[in-house]
Amino acid sequence: MPAECISFRETGYFSRLICDYTERAEALSPFYNRFPEISGFENQIREKQASFPAETRQVLVRALEEQYKDIKASKATLFNLQSLSANTAFTVTTGHQLNLFTGPGYFLYKIISVINLAKRLKDTCPDYHFVPVYWMATEDHDFEEINHFNFKGKNFRWNRKSGGAVGEFSTEGLDEVLHLFASELGAGRHAEYLKDLFRSAYLEHDRLADATRFLANELFGEYGLVIVDGNDRALKKRFVPHMEKDLTRHTAYESVSAASEALREIDPGYKIQVNPRQINLFYLQDGIRERIEKSGDEYIVHGTAIKWNEEELLKHLHEEPQQFSPNVLLRPLYQEVILPNLSYTGGGGEIAYWLQLREFFRNEGVPFPVLMLRNSVLLIDTALRDKMKKLGITSRNLFLKRDAFINKRVRQISDIDIDFSPQKKHLEEQFSTLYELAEKTDKTFLNAVKAQEVKQLKGLDKLEKRLLKAQKRKLSDHVTRITAIQNELFPNGALQERVVNFSEFYLEYGEEFIPGLVKALNPLENGFSVLTL
Repeated sequence: MPAECISFRETGYFSRLICDYTERAEALSPFYNRFPEISGFENQIREKQASFPAETRQVLVRALEEQYKDIKASKATLFNLQSLSANTAFTVTTGHQLNLFTGPGYFLYKIISVINLAKRLKDTCPDYHFVPVYWMATEDHDFEEINHFNFKGKNFRWNRKSGGAVGEFSTEGLDEVLHLFASELGAGRHAEYLKDLFRSAYLEHDRLADATRFLANELFGEYGLVIVDGNDRALKKRFVPHMEKDLTRHTAYESVSAASEALREIDPGYKIQVNPRQINLFYLQDGIRERIEKSGDEYIVHGTAIKWNEEELLKHLHEEPQQFSPNVLLRPLYQEVILPNLSYTGGGGEIAYWLQLREFFRNEGVPFPVLMLRNSVLLIDTALRDKMKKLGITSRNLFLKRDAFINKRVRQISDIDIDFSPQKKHLEEQFSTLYELAEKTDKTFLNAVKAQEVKQLKGLDKLEKRLLKAQKRKLSDHVTRITAIQNELFPNGALQERVVNFSEFYLEYGEEFIPGLVKALNPLENGFSVLTL
């Protein structure tokens, strides 16, 4: 897989905040602990090692053994799981929702990022052991985000009633999705594998959490991936002190609000990803996941009749911690409390909200992990790459917005010069002389000169646009062909990795597909990877 790297800023698909972070803007240094580079991990190891209790390690291993009891895990995964008992073993983690059949392609890129990072760290620090972890977002309740996947331009959707934590959803009804998907896959060895994979995951497991664990294990088990379900009573019990503080002291609210305001002061264009609540916990019970709120002296579960006074609530928290669910701001802290974790690998939106959390972690006495932007990938098959070469399209051109992409290419291949920049520059030089003349004679003419300059520059712009439009018509065949290529690689103007399911590529390349990605991708690549298949 020949690779090319394009800077995140140059792609035009990443926020200013993320571009500044990856370019190590000095103003952002207070919002993270250590920059994502191998040299910084030794200090991260020492900091985490000094703060992570041996008792938590044992609870974690026992919980994972229970979660894996019905899974056929690889030797590499079982070894990694058991290694977590030792204080020389650490995790590098990514997390994702329980998207149907993995959802968009970047699900794979996240996991491959942590698999490759664990390898790189082992090479650099051989005295320690590093475990790649996929944290399943089993407590999420946004079903509309996960109930579908796209294959060859078609959307396969799971229709069922939403409500409660998605990990507990029954997989009933997914046989209908398989029937439709199988008809599109057709015949062949790779198609049969994909059908069997879907069937084994969703028709042979009763809960969505179990199906997703099976699926991720099948795809990545040979690399030693350990899959964690945080919706676990024993693990949540370790987090009770932090949940209690959030309920009674609202610890996240003030520090995260202050960090959000500080980011806005650096650059008003920074998008604040999440806003904290006074209480950042949900309540789980019988198909509901609703936020906990305080009303006077009572704590209530939004939209229900459930309520407690403070004493009753804290007693319930200690007795039944599994019924309390962290929201998007508290979940990162939960993860870092129960895992001997060094880094979190996420997409741009995730890293943006993690940058709001450092002071909150400091107040909680928990080491803040290294923040890694996941691998981002555009996959181009050889046949399409050959077409691009014949048409003179580069990978960088493809990331332009549609009109800019077409206009740039038409200007490049046109047999006449459509760029009026020299004429505009010449006109501005002439008007510069007129400004000097008006200044020496009668300053009241300055506005008249300015108006005439604006009028003539607008006229040149209009002529340039008309000429460009005429050349587009003349070169319509070329425009059609380059537009078709961009449409194929950027469906509906979106990044391929955010739309296309992995099965589309597996159908073509089979069992070589994932190993090829693992080999080609660099977890510390500070840019967007373009791979030729």
